Amino acid sequence: MNLLDHLRRMAGNNLWSNDRLYRAVLQLQPGEFEAERTSFFPSIKATLNHILAVDHLYLDFLEEGGVGAAAHDDYVPFDEPRALFAAQTASDRRLIAFCDRLSADDLDRRVITDRREDGMIPEKIGDILAHVLLHDIHHRGQVHAILSGTSVAPPQLDEFLLDYDLKLRKTEVERLGLE
Repeated sequence: MNLLDHLRRMAGNNLWSNDRLYRAVLQLQPGEFEAERTSFFPSIKATLNHILAVDHLYLDFLEEGGVGAAAHDDYVPFDEPRALFAAQTASDRRLIAFCDRLSADDLDRRVITDRREDGMIPEKIGDILAHVLLHDIHHRGQVHAILSGTSVAPPQLDEFLLDYDLKLRKTEVERLGLE
């Protein structure tokens, strides 16, 4: 497997993992989504909104959309988990589509990232993709841990890549069109 194929698989994993995580979040009792928790962000709601806001920022950089830091700074957090889930799914599909359009040569191409106070920093597309995917995994892990203290058990999020696990994810992968 080459790096581009790996990044494409990880973009698909991002959609799958978020789908599993949000399906758990949607089962929370009233008040649990926004309840204050001990974590990097103070709630499941804040953490999931942060993931999406950062996804918007990096997708704008990758697509050279011209919005820049405002893609994050002007983000309006969602109060309701179903709407946030829909927006995250759209963002995940946008990332998959971006990765599908790439060639291996694109991974070393630099795009400008608007870092406001630090200026315009050129970054490699491959590095940005690796960063945003790692960022999402990191914060999904925090939501996963927070779920342990709620009425909903955290879902398994590491059954995506191995053939051995196919029986555990086949229906979801097919439903999401990730075959």
